[in-house]
Amino acid sequence: MTIIEQINKENIKKEVPSFNVGDTVKVSVKVIEGTRERIQAYEGVVIAKRGGSISETFTVRRISFGVGVERTFPLHSPKITDIKVIKKGAVRRAKLYYLRNLTGKAAKVKEVIR
Repeated sequence: MTIIEQINKENIKKEVPSFNVGDTVKVSVKVIEGTRERIQAYEGVVIAKRGGSISETFTVRRISFGVGVERTFPLHSPKITDIKVIKKGAVRRAKLYYLRNLTGKAAKVKEVIR
């Protein structure tokens, strides 16, 4: 085992919730402001997942004050404290970049009926 593989194995998170593209998630992120540290929630639709192992990332899109905001998170980052799946989405694509051009109800993702 090389040194890089060993470091990756140590830093990979053990418990990661299973979520897919189209799901609505709430990501809790540590934010450092000066000397203080707090946890900020970021809720939106997962529009993309890429990579694997320690370098896996996912992109979350939300509408904030009428403007679309996208944020990409490394899945195994120590700054991410929690990921909660709010809704499961029914989609047929691996990347939902077409949501960037839609507004209002057209930008909604259908929920999986269980």
